[in-house]
Amino acid sequence: MDKIQINGSRKLQGEVRISGAKNAALPLIASGILVKGTTVFTNVPRLMDITSIRNLLEDLGAKCSFEDNVFTVDGSGIHKIEAEYDLVRKMRASILVLGPLTARFGHAKVSMPGGCAIGARPVNMHLSGLEALGAKITIDHGYIEAKARRLVGNEIYFDIPTVTGTENLMMAAALAKGRSVLRNAAREPEIICLADALNKMGGKVSGAGTPIIEIEGVDSLEPAEVRVIPDRIETGTFMVAAAATGGDVTIKDCNPEHIGGIISKLKDTGAEVILQEKGVRVKGGPRINSVDIKTLPYPGFPTDMQAQFMAMATIAEGNSIIHESIFENRFIHANELLRMGADIKISNGNYAMVRGVEKLQGAPVMASDLRASASLVIAGLIAKGTTLISRVYHMDRGYEAIEEKFSCLGADIQRIE
Repeated sequence: MDKIQINGSRKLQGEVRISGAKNAALPLIASGILVKGTTVFTNVPRLMDITSIRNLLEDLGAKCSFEDNVFTVDGSGIHKIEAEYDLVRKMRASILVLGPLTARFGHAKVSMPGGCAIGARPVNMHLSGLEALGAKITIDHGYIEAKARRLVGNEIYFDIPTVTGTENLMMAAALAKGRSVLRNAAREPEIICLADALNKMGGKVSGAGTPIIEIEGVDSLEPAEVRVIPDRIETGTFMVAAAATGGDVTIKDCNPEHIGGIISKLKDTGAEVILQEKGVRVKGGPRINSVDIKTLPYPGFPTDMQAQFMAMATIAEGNSIIHESIFENRFIHANELLRMGADIKISNGNYAMVRGVEKLQGAPVMASDLRASASLVIAGLIAKGTTLISRVYHMDRGYEAIEEKFSCLGADIQRIE
């Protein structure tokens, strides 16, 4: 099994280009189920999660191809409505096929999803939303089954904003009869990207990016070409790495409008952030200030950047308080940072007090989930000595060629068997 080896204490310098967003690409690829024809998605990152959803769609009968970051889905041959456990268990986003299958075929059977071990992420709002659209939902032997002759538009209220729930029900409502309204909808840029894609296919979606999304159902959707937006979490990861190492990095092909919360907190640490038209430059200062963070739904500070900021906070001057309000059990990486000499205390399960130390020490560590792996890479970059990260398959789910990109910035990092 592969590992990542890092010899730390080097300032990052140079330019890096950001890949397409995994969290935008996955629902876009799932939307190909809605179309009797070939849909083309460009700027798709080469990741394990993309391979997982490709395998799932091909098992359903779709024809897929993936070359030079261009992913095509021909949904005309889909004949199977069951997403099996062996294909779904690796990735929670597999639940995104539930809405499209039910909308197009009137029947879907999807295994309960798997994914990172960062706490319970129930799909009850997906299911209650489909029920509101007229589907009959049953759960038996670990499978969700949805049936409806044709979905019918309705008003749906989310108790809390849910990204995949909003995406699933947007796709389901796109082929429903009549008008649907999603209230307290998620507002992430990935939601807007999916809405734009559905509209390119002939759908009628308005309000994406606000708490109220309206969908007027249509009888069918047509093939289209859609570009995946830049990955704002990968952008933030490189920004934090630049600041934490005291480096000077220009990050290309990103959208600064999508990372306002990250930019604000990074400036609070003392880093200089210079916005560009399609990029951002980050210059680390002589010292890192402590900073308090509370994760919130977009446009607040993203939970997917909490672990990376914790890694930087380990060497900040003073004490940082991190409040994780989205997921429970998302401080697993703290135990690995402790192995490297960090001073972190967890209280009530969702608060972390990080007292800055002068230097981290390289050590063998283990990634527990996707974003935890990124925090350990950052910790390895700033530590003295050698850090060896195992279970890097978590990182391969969401970061395209991360060790190559950091190498181009001057990091001593390599993948080893």
